[in-house]
Amino acid sequence: MRPFAKLIAMLSLSSLLAACSSLPARTLEAPAPVIDTHDTMLARTARKLSDAHAELSGIYPLEHGRDALIARLALAMTAEKTLDLQYYIWHNDVTGRLVTAKVLEAADRGVKVRVLLDDVGSKPDDDTLLALSGHPNIEVRLFNPVSQRWLRTLGMVLEFSRVNRRMHNKSFTADDHVTIVGGRNIGDEYFEANPEIDFSDLDVLAVGPVVAQVETSFDLYWRHQRAIPINDFYPRADTGSKLLDLRKTLAAQQQLDRATGYLQQLEKDALALRLRDASLPFYWGNAQALYDHPDKLTERPASTLVERLAPVAAQTDRSLDIVSPYFVPGKGGTAWLVQRAAQGTRVRVLTNSLAATDVGMVHAGYAPYRKPLLKGGISLYELKPDPANPRPKGGSGWTGSSRASLHAKSFIFDRRYVFIGSLNLDPRSIELNTEIGILLDSPALADHMADQFDELVADKAYRLTLDDGNLQWHEPDGDAVHGHDPETSLLRRIGVDLLRLLPIESQL
Repeated sequence: MRPFAKLIAMLSLSSLLAACSSLPARTLEAPAPVIDTHDTMLARTARKLSDAHAELSGIYPLEHGRDALIARLALAMTAEKTLDLQYYIWHNDVTGRLVTAKVLEAADRGVKVRVLLDDVGSKPDDDTLLALSGHPNIEVRLFNPVSQRWLRTLGMVLEFSRVNRRMHNKSFTADDHVTIVGGRNIGDEYFEANPEIDFSDLDVLAVGPVVAQVETSFDLYWRHQRAIPINDFYPRADTGSKLLDLRKTLAAQQQLDRATGYLQQLEKDALALRLRDASLPFYWGNAQALYDHPDKLTERPASTLVERLAPVAAQTDRSLDIVSPYFVPGKGGTAWLVQRAAQGTRVRVLTNSLAATDVGMVHAGYAPYRKPLLKGGISLYELKPDPANPRPKGGSGWTGSSRASLHAKSFIFDRRYVFIGSLNLDPRSIELNTEIGILLDSPALADHMADQFDELVADKAYRLTLDDGNLQWHEPDGDAVHGHDPETSLLRRIGVDLLRLLPIESQL
């Protein structure tokens, strides 16, 4: 085909796809029948834990990647009535397939399973999702999906203004009484199973009144007009045969993946046993699930997560510790942080160094604010890569390891309130995506996490300073000082400098 003819063909195809770029119609959905979960083992366990803490919620930090996976597997294997899963990313890798297999086994036991995935983040294999939806006890929906299921990349370009806004929420709730909320998606890099990279992350396992709030959030998203059942895209698909094929694939892969040790570990892991016998050391306090309304993707909601978190931040006057892997405060955020410091609040920020980040473009958005923050009295730290020194056994999983890239998102206010969730302090999380997290009033947990912050920045992070207006990176041991982003090539630094010239901050 001649070049001109190819161009005409591509333009014609683009026009055709654009004309067809509409989501399947959704009708107003009635609330689902209420499933009574009060007599399940997890409900009894949650009540046993809560009896001595009336009206309070219990939070157990999942600081190790392996523990975070085992907690999810334990919930899937223990659930008797319901599983509600909401994720931005769900990879088809060792841990992703393992979670899928345990969810499928739960459905075989009669558990009603609802899976809500962000379509762009997960880049889903539609055949796998269709196979799962072929089970009578599993429903799968995609949030704000690309309407073109074939030629997806072109479809994303044609629908950019809509699909640019994503559901970044992460939650895993079993029998309405136990939930996991935090920064982890489903994939090897979040659970210490990827030999190339380990996202140092943080979740919380929660019981008590806050679980119902997480479920309210899930239901809002599940019933939203942008939550499209995967079957609506393929009304003629033979989901039954796809499910049979998936079962065979998962069974074969579990035998191969068993060598990773996860299934063996689950059988003897102390966390799973302590969850079943209600002996986990929870932190107790008044808790709120803070989340964006799903209408944030289509219109301006009455309030956002950040606006609901603002009153706690505004009353903070002694200390504010921020952990955000993607940190782009903008002019307004920088001014607010500097103002807090000027009023006597100790403000500390930990984010990724250029050598540790997995998204150089975000670092380009963050870099211009380093000097204003330091001039304004903010203590700024950047996680350093540590390929030669793996995390010591027993150390905190979210505080860094070999091949580590920071992915935890947490805020500690006056060593009293702690927020842990999916929210980064960047324009994308604040303005474009939807997020969720749990805010807990617990001085004990706040002290624990602040102490971890102290240890991390002392041992595994560069401390940034200014010397005659020039940035300097101090090694944790205090001996070495760098005059540019450490452990990076000149080419990488030039690339980030070039990205800073682009008007992309609002998209980061």
